Amino acid sequence: MKTIRIHPSDNVAVALTDIAAGEETGLENVIAAEAVKRGHKIALKDISAGDQIIKYGNPIAGATADIKKGSWVHTHNAKTLLKEGGEYVYDHKTYSLPKVSPKTFRGYRRKDGRCAVRNEIWVIPTVGCVNSIAAQIVEGSGKLEKGSVEGIYTFAHPFGCSQLGGDLEQTKRLLAALVRHPNAGGVLVLSLGCENLTRDLFLAELGEYDPERVRFLNCQDVSDDVGEGIRIVGELCKYAGSFVREEIPASELVIGMKCGGSDGLSGITANPAVGRFSDRLIALGGSTVLTEVPEMFGAENILFSRCKDEEVFAKAVKMVNDFKDYFVSHGQVVYENPSPGNKEGGITTLEDKSCGCVQKGGSAQIVDVLDYARPVTKKGLNVLSGPGNDLVSATDLTAAGAHIILFTTGRGTPFGAPAPTLKISTNTALYEKKPTWIDFNAGTVAEGEDLDSAGDRLLDFVLEVASGKLTKAEEHGCREISIFKDGVIL
Repeated sequence: MKTIRIHPSDNVAVALTDIAAGEETGLENVIAAEAVKRGHKIALKDISAGDQIIKYGNPIAGATADIKKGSWVHTHNAKTLLKEGGEYVYDHKTYSLPKVSPKTFRGYRRKDGRCAVRNEIWVIPTVGCVNSIAAQIVEGSGKLEKGSVEGIYTFAHPFGCSQLGGDLEQTKRLLAALVRHPNAGGVLVLSLGCENLTRDLFLAELGEYDPERVRFLNCQDVSDDVGEGIRIVGELCKYAGSFVREEIPASELVIGMKCGGSDGLSGITANPAVGRFSDRLIALGGSTVLTEVPEMFGAENILFSRCKDEEVFAKAVKMVNDFKDYFVSHGQVVYENPSPGNKEGGITTLEDKSCGCVQKGGSAQIVDVLDYARPVTKKGLNVLSGPGNDLVSATDLTAAGAHIILFTTGRGTPFGAPAPTLKISTNTALYEKKPTWIDFNAGTVAEGEDLDSAGDRLLDFVLEVASGKLTKAEEHGCREISIFKDGVIL
């Protein structure tokens, strides 16, 4: 199969492999009028200037010139149809979920009843000033791991001081959420002592906590901050090391879903494979989380028609409009999103990207819409407010409680969030080229594998990772955070 027409109403197809000029495409007697690269679009009929270009059954661009049947369709002859405004009407749709036999994984059961897929010690700086101290504590604690402790890590960031209003609130909220994350069997909260994010503010945000699991150290209060930190980490290791893996129902998993470095195959292979996975996990009683709001622009109605009721729909519309206002308030248009790499991979407009992005949401009902870094509290498909930036949104997903993050990519990236970050390639060439980055190949879908089969494979693979199999990012020490910022630095 050389090309695919995603929806019967589409007037373009997507090349599944490089197509040479004069080569038959395998669809509707269309012969390529020029070379078309894998992931790029080819016209299935003549398209006049001003006509809509239809892909996924939805308009994804307007033609800026006459396009002949068999021609390459991209940024040279098409442009976005998006504007800052938008009309949203609740047109509720429901779809059946697949039947899936009960499944389990081998995870950790925390004292508060929550489950975890890792048993790590985290050193969380409340302010960037102590990043180096945190790193020294981690380095000095390497031989202190006890029992089932799987590693000791810290997550550097530049914030926590010289911030005001919403920025300080978001830093506080996100860091407290990381402290609460169940994958951390023990946490040392490391502060300096004079920052805006005071201990009292942090404790108010954190709420009730287990003093055996969460410890605090103010570096200005002790003469040997590194030594004291290492001592505390040793005690945390003893506490966390007593936990052991046990059989836990898959229904307790929360899985984040994200894409980055997307290409023209993202919405055809990896993203819908993740959507099939999401439907299967939700059918088992589990939860998934979809974010990167700007990459919903142009496809909101496809996604939001599955809000379970009008209250959730209203929250979803507000989330999108708030993000559009964020763009406009900074003097930016809402549609300038596809990166140079996206365009090289065949994505022409934001609508093109968004229609592929939302495929990760599968067909389940949206049960809740969450503010930035707020935790998942309802079983099913959740939508989380956050930007498209890979590390910012992956950190956001971790803060929302995702045990594992599924990250689809057509071009590849090495990064990892605090939660295990599982990379899924949209094409086999990337999987073969970057074996140290990519965990799972969804490029097989372009080679004939059924999407349901890919979804089944992915579910099994996720359960392996939940049971302790390391992702490539974990193997190579890729663990970082990035905090969403939109304000003044003093």
